[in-house]
Amino acid sequence: MSAPWGPQMKDQLQGFNYLHQLDSLLTDLHEAGTVRDRAGNRHLFYDQYALLLLLYFFNPTITSLRGLQRTTDLSKVQQLGIHRTALGSLSEAQQVFDAALLEQVIASLASRVPAPTPRAGPEALLPLVAVDGSLLPALPRMAWALWQDDRHRAAKLHVAFGVFKANPLAVRVTAGTGSERTELRHFVQPGGFYVFDRGYTDYRLFQDLHDHACSFVGRVQENVAYEVCRERPLADTDRAAGVIRDVELRRLGTPHHTRRLPQPFRLVWVSTGHRRVDGTVEPLILVTNRLDLDAELIAVAYRYRWTVELFFRWLKCVLGCRHLLSQTANGVTFQVYAAVIASLLLSLWIGHAPTKATYEMVCHYFSGWATEEELIAYLERTRQRATLSKK
Repeated sequence: MSAPWGPQMKDQLQGFNYLHQLDSLLTDLHEAGTVRDRAGNRHLFYDQYALLLLLYFFNPTITSLRGLQRTTDLSKVQQLGIHRTALGSLSEAQQVFDAALLEQVIASLASRVPAPTPRAGPEALLPLVAVDGSLLPALPRMAWALWQDDRHRAAKLHVAFGVFKANPLAVRVTAGTGSERTELRHFVQPGGFYVFDRGYTDYRLFQDLHDHACSFVGRVQENVAYEVCRERPLADTDRAAGVIRDVELRRLGTPHHTRRLPQPFRLVWVSTGHRRVDGTVEPLILVTNRLDLDAELIAVAYRYRWTVELFFRWLKCVLGCRHLLSQTANGVTFQVYAAVIASLLLSLWIGHAPTKATYEMVCHYFSGWATEEELIAYLERTRQRATLSKK
C-alpha cells in the first residue's frame, strides 16, 4: 500500500481494489456489534459499514445518509461484499458498531507512513507531534454534544499530528466541552516530542510529561509566575528567529502558587510582530523542558504547531467532515475516524501528504471520469515535483 510509484504502479490501480486493501485490517472487526443478532439475518456488518463511509469520502456526489444507502444498489459497490442495505440498517449501524474499534486501524495505518527524511526539517524536530482540538458544529437536539448552551452544540475533534510525517497519529472525539488536557494524556507516548497551544496550560501536566521522558513546547499565559535561576545568552540566529529572552527556571506556576521544580524548565519569549495599543510588542511565552535546544529551534517548533490547524482545515473543508451524517456520539466518531482513515490511505497510496488537487483527481478516478493512465500520469508528475522541491 505504501509502495512508491514506478513501472509497476499500473498493476496497483484496480479501481475498488483500493478499498480491498483494507480487508486485512477490518477482517477481525467483521462480527463486531452483532451479538444481538440472534436470528442470523443481518446483512450489514462492521467492516462493510466502514467501507461504505470510505466510499462517502471518495465520492463527493454522496452528500447524505440516504445517498449512501442508494449506492448499495450498485453492482460495483456490491462487489465489495456489501448487500443492498435499508436506510434503517445504516441508522442502526451508527448505534451498534463501536467507533472506538477503528482507533487500532488508524494506529496501524499511521505506523505505515514512512519516517521523515533528514531533509524534511531540523533533525532535532523530526519527531515533533502537534496536538490540538477543533470544534464540529452540531444540531441543538444533539444533547450529548455539550458546548456553550442548549442552542449551541458541538463535538470536538482532538488530534495528535505528526508534523514531518504530515499525517495524524491518533484521534479522539468528545463533546465540545471535552478537556484538551485530558485528551493529550491519552496521546502521550514515552519519548515523544509534543507542541501545543496555551489551552493546554497545566503545570502538573508539564511535570507529568517530563516524568514520562517526553519533550514538550507549549505556550503559557502572559501572567505566568516564575523564578529565574539562569538567564541564557541569545545568539544572532536566536534573535533572527524573533527570540527576545531565554531563561531557565527554578519555580513555575500561577500568580497564587509558584511551584518549585524538581528540575529546571525554560521560558522563551518570542516576538509575534504585533504591537499593543501602548506600543509594546506582544510576545509568545513558550515553556519547554528541552534545555539542549537552541532558543531558535524552540521558536521554530512552536510555529510548526500550525500544521495541525491545516489538517483540521483539510478534514473539514476538503473531506467534508463539517457535514455530520449522524446525531449520535458514536455515529459522529465513526464518521470522523473514517475520514482520518481516508486521509491516511491517500497518503499511503500516493506516497506523500495529499493535496486538494490530488484528492480531486483520485475522486475523479473513483467516479469514472479519469482513467487509470491519467491518474498514474498525474501522480507521477506530483511525485516528481515533490522530489524536486526537497532538493
